[in-house]
Order: sequence, then structure tokens, then C-alpha cells
Amino acid sequence: MIAVKFSRLIDLRTDRDLRQADVAEYLHMHKEVYGRYERGTREIPAWAVVKLADFYNTSTDYILGRTNRPGPIR
Repeated sequence: MIAVKFSRLIDLRTDRDLRQADVAEYLHMHKEVYGRYERGTREIPAWAVVKLADFYNTSTDYILGRTNRPGPIR
């Protein structure tokens, strides 16, 4: 199975001046694993998408590219 490149993860991270290592630490994983999620060479698990949506105060749909509205769902 081919994973999807999550360019929104890159945008969210860099907009907050974070490093991949910072986000990986928040997710309790190695930086290399998180980097593979951003590049799309490894499929990101649902739990990580949910945790990242909480971290960035956005919706999982925004991270997954299902909406262009970056704000949280109300």
C-alpha cells in the first residue's frame, strides 16, 4: 500500500517553527518514523492523526486533506 504525503503536516509544523524531532517527541516516536509520515513513505496510524489534530488545534479532516478549513470542528 502506498501512503499519502501529508504536506499539511509539514506546513503546520513549520508554521509553528517546530522540528520533526519536536513533533516526534510529542507522539513518543523516533524522528525518522515521523519523517516517513510527512514524506508519505509510511502510512500514518489513525491515533497519530487524532493526536496531531489536537496538538495543532485543527481537524483530522484538514490534516487528511478532506477540507481546506484549518480550524477545529465545532
